[in-house]
Amino acid sequence: MDYFNLKFEKDKLTFIDQTKLPLVEEYVTTDKYERIAVAIERLEIRGAPAIGIAAGYALALSVKNSNENFFIAYERLRQTRPTAVNLFYVLDRMKFFFETDNNNQNYPSLLNLAIEIHNTDIRQCEMIAKNGAELFKSKTKILTHCNTGMLATGGIGTAFGIILELHKQKKLEFVYACESRPLFQGLRLTSYELAKNKIPNKIITDSTAAYLMQKKLIDAVIVGADRIVRNGDTANKIGTYSLAINAAYHKIPFYVAAPISTIDNNYQSGEMIRIEERAKEEITRINENYISSPDIEVFNPAFDVTPAKLITAIISDRRVYFPPYKFT
Repeated sequence: MDYFNLKFEKDKLTFIDQTKLPLVEEYVTTDKYERIAVAIERLEIRGAPAIGIAAGYALALSVKNSNENFFIAYERLRQTRPTAVNLFYVLDRMKFFFETDNNNQNYPSLLNLAIEIHNTDIRQCEMIAKNGAELFKSKTKILTHCNTGMLATGGIGTAFGIILELHKQKKLEFVYACESRPLFQGLRLTSYELAKNKIPNKIITDSTAAYLMQKKLIDAVIVGADRIVRNGDTANKIGTYSLAINAAYHKIPFYVAAPISTIDNNYQSGEMIRIEERAKEEITRINENYISSPDIEVFNPAFDVTPAKLITAIISDRRVYFPPYKFT
């Protein structure tokens, strides 16, 4: 592959600015935790696992000159995105490490932990791909939503990793990817990754998915997740719930792919998940140009919650879980 998402070298984090893809491949290099926090807020860095990894490097960088900045950086990064659990998992792991031993309160120690977290995600993506691909025995037409590839993770991706593995095993016939409104992560990012990996595909509007199912052009739906709670309810990009309902009606398997760190056993059901709401300009403008009256009222949730009863299986790096979901 001739692109990457996150790379740490020479005491700096380099990331691709995803807001400019696919038309411009621009990389940003920084050693400032505040710049990384802003990148997460602006969706220059996005995708639940990638957000967590970037936050880990940001916390390490916050103490490069003085460990007095650690807790300031920790609180700043916690405020960036509220829904994806991976962010809080990494921040709390780094904080526990920092507080446990005075020998951990330095840049090299925290950086080693951040690198370990990044490398773990790379391995988890590979295992998700392997476990997911085993569910399919013949040529398959997949529908996916939002972006779940290298741009969303530290490795080859979650749902996209499975798609990539199926392609390598010659068990993939075709991929349909939803445009994923309002920010077009499917149209801009998943199409970019599909093209980079030479996977046959077409992009569809979000409202086309049910029609494809009705025409029997979809064999399975595979999506990622930003948070999976104890009963299996799953928060993911807005529109995922609609896909799950349509898949259930058409008797099409609906799979969720995510690392084990995405599972939040602190929450019993999806009703407890805080859903991020974003600025109305994400809907009313495209490339800073208004496509509606600037004054209209907009409801713009970034995620929705799919009930566990609509999910055929949850594919993790540990194993494939089937209902009733018990993550032990």
